[in-house]
Amino acid sequence: MAHKMHVKKGDTVRVIAGKDFGKKGKVLEVIPDNKRVIVEGVNIVHRHTRPTRELPQGGIVENEAPVNASNVQLICPRCGKNARVGRKVLDSGKKVRTCKKCNEVVDK
Repeated sequence: MAHKMHVKKGDTVRVIAGKDFGKKGKVLEVIPDNKRVIVEGVNIVHRHTRPTRELPQGGIVENEAPVNASNVQLICPRCGKNARVGRKVLDSGKKVRTCKKCNEVVDK
């Protein structure tokens, strides 16, 4: 079952728990089934790969691993602070995410 996520692909987030606490990055992928997100430059893991056609020399490859969505917090584009996300329905009937600190609409 897919869960409602407070972040979307392309959002800028800050890690609020774990070994990468305080790091800031862009959300590369959202995995709602597992409540996880992949953030650029966060939770880097080393993978030992054998030589393949794509990577002829093999070696150790660094990749971002998913982190739990509860460990990241959206950075508001307007006020630039970590902010909890609220939801609001506009007059046009469109649902949007809002910043709880400055009440600004986060979605474009």
